[in-house]
Amino acid sequence: MRPTRVVFVLVPRLHLLDLAGPAQVFSTAKDFGYGYEVSYVAESDEVTTAQGVPLRAQSVWPELEAGDLIVVPGWRSPRLSPEPPIGPEFRQQLRTHHARGGTVASVCSGADALGWAGLLDGRRFTTHHDLTDELAARYPGATMVRDVLYVEDDRVITSAGIASGIDLALHLVAVGRGAEAAARVAREMVVYARRNGDELQESAMLRHRDHLSDLAHRVQDVIDARYADKLPLAELAGDVGVSERTLTRIFTTATGLTPLKYQQLLRVERAEHLIGHGSTVESAARTVGFEDPRMLRRLRSRTSV
Repeated sequence: MRPTRVVFVLVPRLHLLDLAGPAQVFSTAKDFGYGYEVSYVAESDEVTTAQGVPLRAQSVWPELEAGDLIVVPGWRSPRLSPEPPIGPEFRQQLRTHHARGGTVASVCSGADALGWAGLLDGRRFTTHHDLTDELAARYPGATMVRDVLYVEDDRVITSAGIASGIDLALHLVAVGRGAEAAARVAREMVVYARRNGDELQESAMLRHRDHLSDLAHRVQDVIDARYADKLPLAELAGDVGVSERTLTRIFTTATGLTPLKYQQLLRVERAEHLIGHGSTVESAARTVGFEDPRMLRRLRSRTSV
């Protein structure tokens, strides 16, 4: 299976973290075998960052397909220039890729490049809080969404800036390769695995990974992969080489849930997805591992599980 190509567009005076954060997510995902190839293009052979570090990039674009991704990191911009940040050829590349079914994303002021390419018109978008008023006025045909980490609208994904580019990239890994893959990448990077953008619901696999307990993460890895199976506490404790009491204490401290509660939460979330796609409660309950559908009904009826 062909890897997903992720192409970063380097603009002069770009912020290092706008680029390095998302690039680290996708390169780490590549290292884990999740099928990504990362490359960098610019309108000149060398681009100097806002932090003074010179970067080398290709001037020739790789061949892109619909499943590939273009990311435009932000640049230092107390106020945006009245001139386009990228030239007509690069703007056409953004438009063409999106028109063919591809995804285009931005970090911080990178949204301005998407706007010049005509990709914000008729869509919702966000950017760094210092630029929201300016970009909202510059692109009146788009809808500015304030105070969120990222917004996704018809394969145009914009993020608030700096560290939120990591959240955007983790979200894309979660969508493309699954929540477990995104959690594994976040764990390797020692960052919170968030998916809260403008979504109303977060994946439990990510929401309860914002800790640094290696033991708890290893137990979560087992439960994530086998949430529909019977997983006695003794078996989980044996897998990580501690007593049941120690496992419960460490896991609960790290995640706020007991192992059983965490497994139930995963089951209910998966069941809700199945029911939302037409499954009956009884069928969904069996699929996610509940022997009695009444248990699923009881858990669904609670405001939180």
